[in-house]
Amino acid sequence: QVQLVESGGGLVQPGGSLRLSCVASGSIFDIYSMGWHRQAPGKERELVANMLKGGSTIHADSVKGRFTISRDTAKNTVYLQMNSLQPEDTAVYYCNADVLTIRFVREHYWGLGTQVTVSS
Repeated sequence: QVQLVESGGGLVQPGGSLRLSCVASGSIFDIYSMGWHRQAPGKERELVANMLKGGSTIHADSVKGRFTISRDTAKNTVYLQMNSLQPEDTAVYYCNADVLTIRFVREHYWGLGTQVTVSS
């Protein structure tokens, strides 16, 4: 079993910054990718940013230039630095990972999510 635990969410004023972290643990042999999605009330879950094993990244157009995904491979941790936050960034942010388990089975996992609220 693999667990993803997010942290770093909270309440921030417009224009402020937050840094989310996600640690993957458990029966992991290798990690193909880790990233972030978000879901606002009444909306579908959407991709925010993703990072592949080789280091390449993708960021949603809505966050380009404001959010940056990074990782610490040794710690199986991915980060999301969020700057210039706006009310429309308010959502539950979910970490996800595409892993190869120690049983050599490729599986996809989600964290429980962390709330980010941008409001004055």
